[in-house]
Amino acid sequence: MIAFMKPAAHVPRLPEGQVNSSYSRMRWQIFMGIFFGYAGFYLVRLNFNLAMPYLIEQGYSRGSLGFALSGVSIAYGLSKFLMGNVSDRSNARFFLALGLTLSAVVAFVLGLVPWATSSIAVMFVLCFFNGWFQGMGWPPCGRIMVHWWSQKERGSIVSIWNVAHNVGGGLIGPLFLLGLAWFNDWHSAFYVPGAVALGLAGFAILTIRDTPQSVGLPPIEEYKNDYPEGYSEKNEKEFSAKEIFVEYVLKNKLLWWIAVANIFVYMIRYGVLDWAPTYLKEAKHFSVDKSSWAYFLYEWAGIPGTILCGWISDRFFAGRRGIVNILFMILVTVAVLVYWMNPAGHPAVDMAALIAVGFLIYGPVMLIGLQALELAPKKAAGTAAGFTGLFGYLGGSVAANAVVGYTVDWFGWDGGFSLLIVSCGLAILCILPTLRHDAEAAKRRQAPATA
Repeated sequence: MIAFMKPAAHVPRLPEGQVNSSYSRMRWQIFMGIFFGYAGFYLVRLNFNLAMPYLIEQGYSRGSLGFALSGVSIAYGLSKFLMGNVSDRSNARFFLALGLTLSAVVAFVLGLVPWATSSIAVMFVLCFFNGWFQGMGWPPCGRIMVHWWSQKERGSIVSIWNVAHNVGGGLIGPLFLLGLAWFNDWHSAFYVPGAVALGLAGFAILTIRDTPQSVGLPPIEEYKNDYPEGYSEKNEKEFSAKEIFVEYVLKNKLLWWIAVANIFVYMIRYGVLDWAPTYLKEAKHFSVDKSSWAYFLYEWAGIPGTILCGWISDRFFAGRRGIVNILFMILVTVAVLVYWMNPAGHPAVDMAALIAVGFLIYGPVMLIGLQALELAPKKAAGTAAGFTGLFGYLGGSVAANAVVGYTVDWFGWDGGFSLLIVSCGLAILCILPTLRHDAEAAKRRQAPATA
C-alpha cells in the first residue's frame, strides 16, 4: 500500500534530553506546513467565482453558472466526510499534498484547455472533481492538530490555523489582477493561482509530519500532561472505519446539531462570497478591479475576526462556543442587511458591510469545526469534522451556489438576500440546543482550578 494510504509508523523514542527541543521545533515546522498547505487549497477552490462575470457575458445565465459551481460544494461535502474517514487512517503529510496537487491540475485544465468552459455540463464535472480533491485538505489538518497540540491549547492553535483559508481565498483577487496584467486573459484566474498551489504542495511535503510517534516523540497527552476524560492506551490505536462512523459520529447527538447549524452558516458564507463579484458589478456598478479587491478584503477581514472570536470564547465565556456563535451570527445579520439595503452609489458603505460580514462569519465557521474536533476521539477527528462539512457544503454551499443563483434570476437580488437573512435566523436556532452542553463542559474545565 502506498505511503499516503496508511499512517506513518512509530519509530524508537528520542532520548529524554532531546524531546523538548524537538517538540518545539517540529510543531512550528508542522504548523507552517498545514497553514500554507491549507491556504493553497483556497487558491484553487473559488476561482470560478471571479470568472463568472466573464462567462455571463458569453451568454451563460446566473442560475446555470450557479449550478456548475455547485459541483464544487456537492463533491466537497461528500469528500470531506468520506475522505475524512480515509485521512483518519492515512499519512496526513502525503494525503494533504496529493489533494492539493490534483486540485491544482483541475485549475490548469479550466484555465488552459478551451473545451473546459465550453458547456455547463463540462464545467460542472470539472468543478465536481475539484471539490472532491478539495475534500482532502481539512481532515488531514484536523488529524495533525489533535495529534500535535493538547486539548487545553487547541482552541488558540485552531483559531490561528483557521485563517489560512482567508489568506488563500483573499489572495485569489490580487493574483487574478496580476494574471490580467501579465497575460490580459481572464482565464488566468485559474492557472496563475494553480501554479502557486503546486509550489505549496511541495512545501507541505517538506514540512509536515504525521504524528509525534512517527518522529520519535511521545504522544501530546503525555508530553503536556493533558489527558482528556477517559484517555487510555486505546486512544493511540487506529479505529476501523465502522467504529469511527457508527460509534463516534452517527451516535453523537451534539455533532448532529452543529452539523445542521453549519448548513445555514455556510449558506451565508458562500451566498455572500460566491456572488460578490457578480452582485457588486450588476447591482452596485463596481469595476473589475474594485470587486476583486472587495473579494480580497472580505476574506482577509476574517483573519482578525476569527482570532478574536476564538479569544473571546476562551477569555470571557470559558470555552462556551455556542453563545459566542450566536453573538457573532446576530452581528452577521446586521451586516448582511446593510450590504443588501445600501443603495448603489455609496461604495464605501458597500465595502464596509462586505468587510464586516467577512470579519464576523468566519468565527462561527471556525468554532463549529473546533467543536467537531473535540466531540470525538483524536483518531476519529477527521471524520467528525468531515461530518459537519458534509452538511455545510452539501446543504449550505450548494444552496448558496445554485438556489441563490436561480432565485436571483427569478426574483432579483432582493429574493437572494431574503434567503440569506432567513439562514441567519435558522443558524441561531440550531445553535441554541448546544448551550446547555457548553455550560456543563465549562464547569468541568473550571472545577480543578477552584477545588
